[in-house]
Amino acid sequence: MLSFTSFSDPCPYPPLRVERPNPLYASEMLSNIGACNSEMSAVSLYLYDSTILTPVNREFADVFHKISMVEMRHLNIFSHLAHMLGADPRLWTCSGKRPCYWSPACNHYPRQLVPLLKNALQGEQDAILKYRRQADQICDAYVADLLNRIILDEQIHVEIFREMIEISTASSL
Repeated sequence: MLSFTSFSDPCPYPPLRVERPNPLYASEMLSNIGACNSEMSAVSLYLYDSTILTPVNREFADVFHKISMVEMRHLNIFSHLAHMLGADPRLWTCSGKRPCYWSPACNHYPRQLVPLLKNALQGEQDAILKYRRQADQICDAYVADLLNRIILDEQIHVEIFREMIEISTASSL
């Protein structure tokens, strides 16, 4: 039985605002929408994980479903930020001057429980590092505040996945 009852930090999200349009910051938000390390990747992967876990571990499947809803909220926030900063908020990122559309090929799809959980954990840790870097480099207080707030949710997801790995490895001994 998991000890977590919430999948999002209780702190409220800051207002969805930007100081002014900024193409560089918009590009960073597009990366959070449609790069391989993005909210779209997390949503799609957690939907998959929830689906394949449902017949074998309903509790873990429900956790992935609930976390995916938090990630959808992040996807929505980053989409609005990208638009407010001046970008077309499609599921894409910029590679040089060329758009690169998001693809489900971005994800790894392990089917064994512990590798599946470790894959999810790594994705959350990578997102935290990316968002911290962005929050440190972006000189728009509104955008940085939102990034830092989203990091709080991702940190909860890290702890949940660590607990799930611990439970899974202990039960397989």
